[in-house]
Amino acid sequence: MESDSILPQLLLQLVLIAVNALFAATEIAVISLNETKVRRMAEGGDRKAAKMLRMVTEPTGFLSTIQICITLAGFLGSAFAADNFSDKLVNWLINDCGVSGVSPSALDTISVIIITLVLSYFTLVLGELVPKRIAMKRPEGIARAVSGLMIGMTTVLRPAIWLLTVSTNGVLRLCGIDPKDNAEEVSEEEIIMMLDEGEEAGSIESGEKELIKNVFSLNDTTAEDVMVHRSQVAFLKRDDARTTLLNEIAESGYSRFPVYGENIDDIVGILYAKTYLTAQSRGERCEMKDFLMPPRFVHASTHINRILLDMQREHAHMAVVVDDYGGVIGIITLEDILEELVGEIWDESDEVIENIRERPDGSYDINGSTRLSDMCESVGCSIDSNADTVGGWVTETLGGIPASGESFECSGMLVTVEATDERRVLEVNVNVSILREDS
Repeated sequence: MESDSILPQLLLQLVLIAVNALFAATEIAVISLNETKVRRMAEGGDRKAAKMLRMVTEPTGFLSTIQICITLAGFLGSAFAADNFSDKLVNWLINDCGVSGVSPSALDTISVIIITLVLSYFTLVLGELVPKRIAMKRPEGIARAVSGLMIGMTTVLRPAIWLLTVSTNGVLRLCGIDPKDNAEEVSEEEIIMMLDEGEEAGSIESGEKELIKNVFSLNDTTAEDVMVHRSQVAFLKRDDARTTLLNEIAESGYSRFPVYGENIDDIVGILYAKTYLTAQSRGERCEMKDFLMPPRFVHASTHINRILLDMQREHAHMAVVVDDYGGVIGIITLEDILEELVGEIWDESDEVIENIRERPDGSYDINGSTRLSDMCESVGCSIDSNADTVGGWVTETLGGIPASGESFECSGMLVTVEATDERRVLEVNVNVSILREDS
């Protein structure tokens, strides 16, 4: 083959492969751009980002431009390669390699196939795979570099783009697809999967992932799930004597109290202890009712994300939880909701109490007010019960308030009642050794 005439033709092929590579990389870069980030940059006055934003928000035109250019580069590359190298390859096979007994037309066909295979290899590697891999790693840099070129090319090719868009939309409609339908939004499950991948890659810490997942769970968690049950709430009676009220406030250590009239289901207000105690310390002659704030009631089934927004809007820190009949079943505070996000929050004066404590023998001492779901998660079991707490589950299973020392087996566990009072189960011991032996 003549080296002096083949060099320009090889350079032409390299140029066409480079053009293919440029637009292949651009395609991946446009698809991979973070629209929110680019929009923020554009709003900050970044002119290049404004052009990139056009590419992201108007993908049909730009992707059509890219496909036109890639198709033209591939078409011209194949045509020029077949035209420029086919005859030379046939002559080389006959004259230099001594191929005989094959008709020129057959050799011509063979040479075209060989040229196409070689060209396809270099186009795939240099014009597709390598540039796309680079674009996946640096989408913003590539999009920034080619944004001006792409806008110009889209303007020049507008008639062809219009024809392709009309044709594409027509085919989509024939397939029963509306071209104007927006792409599906990112779902909660997809975000959680991305969080898991980010944690595995080391770009997201475990605590950050759990916090974000807890935010999603707010929409599925109700007031009844996180409330403080009425049996554990320090209520104040409106008609109690002043000294009785002051003693109860001092003994409890709480800052807010629901106040009732005739009975606990008759909540008449919320007392802010600080305001009341300040007035008392000044020697002011005042009654507790003068310091009561109107109570806020929420139904047990209300989701806590809604409660959080309402508390924020109304500057409230406590709400009374009621059932279908208007009976008070507990209270929910802003702290209870925040603990769903970040875990248990302890004040400086709080006595830290672990609801679930593991013994050296592998069994667990569990507070009766612990959520049943938390116990199941800690000990690795599954329990089918209508009760919300461990104490409620034990009472449900034994058919009443048990005596200390009573025990039963359930789901491969030995549950022993450690402490009770006349109304509830205070603490149990759960031995999971049976469960582990069975598994």
